[in-house]
Amino acid sequence: MPLYLSKFTYTPETWARLIARPEDRREAARTNIAAVGGTLHGFWYAFGAHDGYLLWEAPDNVSMAALALAINGGGAMSSWETTVLLSVEDTLDALRRAAQVGYRPPGT
Repeated sequence: MPLYLSKFTYTPETWARLIARPEDRREAARTNIAAVGGTLHGFWYAFGAHDGYLLWEAPDNVSMAALALAINGGGAMSSWETTVLLSVEDTLDALRRAAQVGYRPPGT
């Protein structure tokens, strides 16, 4: 299954709710990811541009998109970004295929 790295930022209202009533959000993430047939591999909070990161897998990009749409529609996040992660083996396969493309840069 494809691996995904998601970065999220909570809204100020979400942080206020969590301060008033602390809650471990890993189980919610695990349940939501399982609902699209995926598995949560890690959940971390962080300092910086994003409040947290998730490492997870899902059967396909449509399942990943369904989860992202559901979460974004919930209003608790001010941002949610997901990156598809490629294994080294998949990258090597892509490199081999790239050699077959025959791309020509503009002006050459």
